[in-house]
Amino acid sequence: MDHKILAVIPARGGSKRLPRKNILPFAGKPLIAWTIESAINSGIFDKIIVNTDDDEIATTALKYGAEIPFIRPQEIAVDTSSSIDVLIHTIQWYKANDIEFTHVALLQPTSPLRSGIDIFNAWDLIIEKGAVSVISVCEVEHPIQWTYNLDACGVMSSLFKDSDKRSQDYQKNYRLNGAIYIVNTNFLLEHRKILTSNDSVGYLMNREASVDIDDRLDFKFAEFIIENS
Repeated sequence: MDHKILAVIPARGGSKRLPRKNILPFAGKPLIAWTIESAINSGIFDKIIVNTDDDEIATTALKYGAEIPFIRPQEIAVDTSSSIDVLIHTIQWYKANDIEFTHVALLQPTSPLRSGIDIFNAWDLIIEKGAVSVISVCEVEHPIQWTYNLDACGVMSSLFKDSDKRSQDYQKNYRLNGAIYIVNTNFLLEHRKILTSNDSVGYLMNREASVDIDDRLDFKFAEFIIENS
């Protein structure tokens, strides 16, 4: 079967916790450039687009090799807009222009340490397993059994019964790291989701490459990693 894969890099202009984060200088180039270049270097995509509502981000994206087929409508450019909304709008825009894709990848610009090799290997995994989707994960830093609730008085209550073991005595757990999502387009359009209970596979990345930049501390930590690697 022939595959046609679209990469969507979502980059809204507004960001409350780290203003203008998508184009902040990061280790010598704008943050979003790292994701555009990793998508290009993966060699798997038929199109690589940046979906944005911001003219400055659009100009930057074009400079580093992405396409800007349209400017994101304001109704899906607000704080409550989801990545699913963005993906579905993009797919439907291409359908209206007689262009179909078998798969779509969501590559968030806040994961600059994800490489082109990671993207290629994630796609290879979806083919190998015949999966509906592949989602990048990393090992959880601490056992999930060490998770507690605090009530209004600060009293702790465990979420698990076996919360008193050593970390090495627990089975390993994994979390989504936000770096790579690839999904069958028809499944996404029908179910409005990427993760399935039976047909999604996880692509394991190391914790250093899994940094997701949400605030200034994340930004500085990611810079430290890339400058000392």
